[in-house]
Amino acid sequence: QVQLVESGGGLVQPGGSLRLSCVASEGIFTLDIMAWYRQAPGKQRELVASITPRGTTNYNGFVKGRFTVSRDDALNTMYLQMDGLEPEDTAVYYCDGDVILSNGTMRGLAGQGTQVTVSS
Repeated sequence: QVQLVESGGGLVQPGGSLRLSCVASEGIFTLDIMAWYRQAPGKQRELVASITPRGTTNYNGFVKGRFTVSRDDALNTMYLQMDGLEPEDTAVYYCDGDVILSNGTMRGLAGQGTQVTVSS
């Protein structure tokens, strides 16, 4: 079963850092446009950042230069480096995007999410 798997979440104090990873499973040949989303309790899911195959990035305004999205296509992995974390960043973070399967077809996938909690 092809899937995207996030990791790297956890509990961090305000001002701290975390690095999230999103790894594509076997059966996925390459990643296309990818993005990180987040959903806090009682709130709607929102885009955090996106990255194209050429490396063009886009960030939601609340990032304010604190987060950096990147990708390693040799590893079929996307990352989100989060610095200067604030309690308001507490949420489940999901990777989401289009992937090219080994059979050449394109599919949209989303991971199960990783919890990020910012608290003292």
